[in-house]
Amino acid sequence: MAEETKQQQQRRLLDLAGEAKLRVSSVLNGDGKQFGKKFLLDDREDTCWNSDQGSPQFVELKLDAPAQVTQLAIMFQGGFAGKNCVLEGKVDGSNEYTELGRFYPDDVNHEQVFEGVNQENKKVHMLRLVFPESTDFFGRITIYTLKIYVAAEKKKEEEDQ
Repeated sequence: MAEETKQQQQRRLLDLAGEAKLRVSSVLNGDGKQFGKKFLLDDREDTCWNSDQGSPQFVELKLDAPAQVTQLAIMFQGGFAGKNCVLEGKVDGSNEYTELGRFYPDDVNHEQVFEGVNQENKKVHMLRLVFPESTDFFGRITIYTLKIYVAAEKKKEEEDQ
């Protein structure tokens, strides 16, 4: 139990609504009112972002400050999950995306947690989740919730010790 608490203290949930600007590859039938990117951020399981057909699809986030991603939590709709997914980031003001790691979701309808997706613990100012393939024949992706956890910044007192 103490170990779990320590890990929780070492990371924090990134407030996507307040700390990131969001862009997506597409929206089903261009219907942002019903399936738009804003539904990735509302933490509700009765709304979703639904991409249009075609591969690849992506979700891109511009962060307010560089951060080290430690964990992803995603709830796909079963039958519309990403396959062989890639986490990419832009490091140190770079304009080029670098692969941070890969993750492999199951085709299920519950939240899945992916630890260690940032294999080299790089701090990034831009983040992109790429879905090269989908479990849907037409390449559509449906995400109900997306949570991104980052390493918690050490407090000044901790650094001085």
